[in-house]
Amino acid sequence: MPDPLMTEPELVASDIALMPNPPAGRRAAATFIFFTVTLDMLALGMIAPVFPRLIEGFLNGDTSRAAEMLGIFGTVFAAMQFFCSPIVGSLSDRYGRRPLVLISNFGLGLDYVLMAWAPTLTWLFLGRIISGLTSSSIPTAMAYMADVTPRERRAAAFGMLNAAFGAGFVLGPAVGGLLGNINPRLPFWVAATLSLLNGLYGFFVLPESLSKENRTPFSWARANPVGSLTLIRHGNMIPIAAVLLLGYIAQQVLMNVYVIYADYRYHWTDRTVGLSLAVVGICTIVYGAFLVKPAVAKLGERGAITIGLIGGAIGYSMIGASKTGLLLWLGIPVLNMMTFTWPAAQSLMSRKASPSEQGQLQGAINSLRGIAGLIGPGIFTYIFSRSIGAGVHIPGAPFYTAAAMLLISLALAQRAAASQPRAAA
Repeated sequence: MPDPLMTEPELVASDIALMPNPPAGRRAAATFIFFTVTLDMLALGMIAPVFPRLIEGFLNGDTSRAAEMLGIFGTVFAAMQFFCSPIVGSLSDRYGRRPLVLISNFGLGLDYVLMAWAPTLTWLFLGRIISGLTSSSIPTAMAYMADVTPRERRAAAFGMLNAAFGAGFVLGPAVGGLLGNINPRLPFWVAATLSLLNGLYGFFVLPESLSKENRTPFSWARANPVGSLTLIRHGNMIPIAAVLLLGYIAQQVLMNVYVIYADYRYHWTDRTVGLSLAVVGICTIVYGAFLVKPAVAKLGERGAITIGLIGGAIGYSMIGASKTGLLLWLGIPVLNMMTFTWPAAQSLMSRKASPSEQGQLQGAINSLRGIAGLIGPGIFTYIFSRSIGAGVHIPGAPFYTAAAMLLISLALAQRAAASQPRAAA
């Protein structure tokens, strides 16, 4: 059997069969999905700078307890993503993409209203649980793009969605910080307005992308996290899924250690840290919007995955080895070569799934992100705390660990390719 990562996936239908009834206004629909992802990430980014302060305010300024609660909030959010993403994805396979995307937009908007109004920490916690549920629409947005995009263009389409992630990552914290200086609850109100307006716009312009003949009955056996991951096993996608999972875990080092690492090792100000993270986001936008498509065209999806993993491993190593911060700055554009890996891997996996399984597949992929969000923070914060402890001083250890994870992914992929017999001429 051909290896699903390193050889051309077998297709049982042409693009026409995959999209028997292409939706009218495909360009407008794809644009809406792009802005949906951008606004979702923008809203999440906007509340990031003020969320710790809001929690601290409910705890009478107790920073230690606020840090503990922030960790609990983050874990609960990741857990909701893990459990709800496959459910939402499977529901979209049953009822179509449009209703799930719109429900999420309106639900997320109302949830931000709840958190903006929250009079107690309990209400804020409830809002965070709901946001974990409503943000689980990202897999449906990915499935929508797979529905309306020919297979040879899916890597580029997923690359654009990664650019949307980057745009939200860059703009969100900056806007949230400015609004938070006026009132810590103002970013929540603005995020609510953006989500509700986006939902209203989508109500008028977003057509359904999944034809009724390609829908599949909802099943809890497929919708639960374990059941959703069986699609990956049955579709021979395990090597690609392993690449994504290890890559998502490695990504957690930036989300959970980067700021404290830069403060400890370089004594950077908040402004410098924010600027460096903005450069990360800008690179993500540029790579996703302009470089993924030509890279995949030149190297193929498998080549793009390989180059991305190598670049990511080198970039993390440069950050870990940087004693003055110079190598870190130089390592950011190298690290961002990982931007090639995500859309190329997702494109390969989407080819192995039928049109009626795209929602379940994207839900399973988002569950991998949820798993990474559950275990990654603990791994990297523990490694960092031990690496600067008594008798040990290797502050770059978390980034070396992330690099090692990517090299393991690369080795697994190359070994899988080497173990496959050549196809008969």
